[in-house]
Amino acid sequence: MSVQSPVTTGGTAAARTLTGRIAVVTGASSGIGEATAEHLAALGAKVAVLARRADRLAELAARIEKNGGTALAIEVDVTDAAALRAAADRIAAELGDADLLFNNAGVMLPAPLEELATDQWQQQIDLNISGLMNAIGAFTPQLVRAAAERGVADLVNTSSIAAQNIFPNFAVYSGTKAYVSHLSRHLRAELGAKKVRVSAIEPGIVGTELQDHVTDQGALDWLADSKDTMEWLTSQDVAETVGFLAALPPRVNLQQVTIMPTGQAS
Repeated sequence: MSVQSPVTTGGTAAARTLTGRIAVVTGASSGIGEATAEHLAALGAKVAVLARRADRLAELAARIEKNGGTALAIEVDVTDAAALRAAADRIAAELGDADLLFNNAGVMLPAPLEELATDQWQQQIDLNISGLMNAIGAFTPQLVRAAAERGVADLVNTSSIAAQNIFPNFAVYSGTKAYVSHLSRHLRAELGAKKVRVSAIEPGIVGTELQDHVTDQGALDWLADSKDTMEWLTSQDVAETVGFLAALPPRVNLQQVTIMPTGQAS
C-alpha cells in the first residue's frame, strides 16, 4: 500500500484535509508536539497548544498564524488537573469543542532500578500517566460532543516502542508507556461506539529534547552509540503520522501505530 503525505517538502499543505477540525496538542513547546501542532495547522485545523514554557508556545503560535493558521497558546502543566480543566473550558469558549486531542506530554528518565532514583520514578509516573489521564479527563467530554455533532473525533496518545520491547534500565519509563498503550486499547472499545477514534503511537528513537533530560550515564552512552549507527526518526515523521490518522475516513481507526527508524532492530 502506498501512502502519500498531504504536505509538500516545503511544508505547505497541498490539501487542507483537516479544515474545520479543532485540535489540542499537549507537550507542544518542543519536539513531536511542536511539529505536530504546526502540521495539523497546515492541514487546516485550529490548534490549541499546551505546555509549561509560555515563551516557546508564543513563538509557535506566532509561526502558525504567520503561515495562515489559527493557534491558541495556553501555559499549563498537565499534572495540574484543575488547571487543565480550566484550559479545556477556555478552548471550548474561544475555538469550540476539541475534536482531536494529541496527548503528547511526557518524560523519559532511564536508570538502573538499584539506583533507587525514586524522584525520577515519580516524575515519570506523574507526567506520563497522571498527566495523560488529566488530559483525557479534561477533553473527553468535548471529544464525545464533537463526534456527535461532526461525525468523528480523535484521541491520539503518544506511547513508545518501549511499551512492547525490553530495554535494560528503562523499566519505569517502559512501564508507564505500557500503561498508555493498554489504556488506549480499552478506551478505543469504550469510545468507539461514540465515534471517538483512539490510537496509540509507539515511536522508536526520535531526535527530540526527550534525550536531554536523561541523567544516567549508561543510557546516555547507549543513546550516543545508537545515533552513530542509525538515522533517528524526526519529530516531523511522527507529526505527519498524526495528521494521516486524523484525516482517515471516520469508519477507519488505526488502533496502534509503531513507527521505527529503519535501522533500529527493536
